[in-house]
Amino acid sequence: MKRRSFITTTSMTAFSIAAFGSISWNGKYFEGNTPTTSDILGPFYRPNAPMRSDLIPPGVHGTIAHLTGRIFRDDGSTALAGVLVEAWQCDADRVYDNTSDEFRFRGAVKTQSDGYYSFNTILPPPYNTGSGWRPAHIHMRISNPEHQDLITQIYFKDDPHLKDDPSSSSPEAIQRILPISKTASGEHQVQFDITMSKAFQLSDEGFKKVSGLYQLENGTAEFYRNNNLLMMRINGQIMEGLSYRGNNTFEAAKGVNKAVFSFNDKAEALVAISLWDYPEDRSGLRKMKGTRFLKY
Repeated sequence: MKRRSFITTTSMTAFSIAAFGSISWNGKYFEGNTPTTSDILGPFYRPNAPMRSDLIPPGVHGTIAHLTGRIFRDDGSTALAGVLVEAWQCDADRVYDNTSDEFRFRGAVKTQSDGYYSFNTILPPPYNTGSGWRPAHIHMRISNPEHQDLITQIYFKDDPHLKDDPSSSSPEAIQRILPISKTASGEHQVQFDITMSKAFQLSDEGFKKVSGLYQLENGTAEFYRNNNLLMMRINGQIMEGLSYRGNNTFEAAKGVNKAVFSFNDKAEALVAISLWDYPEDRSGLRKMKGTRFLKY
C-alpha cells in the first residue's frame, strides 16, 4: 500500500566532531561515544515481524543489497550481543506490505556475540507521498533492555531526493546517509554501525499514569508501553514510538512528533499531540488534543 493513499483512507563517511562527538575509524568500522540519531517511525511499522535475515520474498525482482553492521553499547566500542534488530521497507513498486501474513520486506534478527547483524534485501526506490518525494530508505528499530530503544532510518548517498526531504536533509541524518559498495560477487552492500544511547528510565507507574485510550476531536489515540517506548496509535494505526524526555513529555526523532500529558482538576489525563505528516516543510504538522476515557 502506498503511503499517501493509506493515510487518507483509514552517508557520508566524514563526521563533524562538533555535531556528533568523538567518532573515529579503527580500520574496520567507525567507533565513537555519540549515539546513532533517531528518525520518525512512519505509519507502516508492524510489530512481530518474523525472525529472518532474508527479507526478499520468492520470485520478487529488485537490485539485491546486503545490509550489515554492528551494534555497540553507549561507549561506542563495546559490542552488544542479543540485540533485536527489526527492518522494513517498501518493495520495488513502492508498496509496503501492511496486511499479508508473509510480512514482505519485513524481518528481524538478533545480533551475534560480536554485535554483528545482517539482512538480505533489495535497494528500495524513492516514492512520492503526495506532497513531495521521500528518498530511498530503510526503516529500523533496535531494542535492548539496557539502552534506549532506537527507531531510525538509513538513506543512500547521491539520492537526488535527499535535499528535499525534511528527515534526510536534517543535520542529524548525516551519519545515516550511507555509501553503497559492491561485494566480491558484484552485489550491492551497505554497512550501518549503530551506537545505542542510555535509556531515560521511567517507572512502570509512570507509564501506567498515561497509558490508555484518549478521545480526540476526530477519532481516538491509544498509548501503551513497549519496552522503554510509549507507542502511539491514531485511529488504530501505530504512528510513533516515543521516548520519555521529562516533564510529562514523550518525543520521537527531532522532537517534532511528541505527546505532552497533563491532568486537570478532575484528575483526568489529557494529551496534546504533535504529529508530522511529511510535507516538504512543517506546514503538515498536525495538532491534536484528547482526554483519556479508558485507562490501562
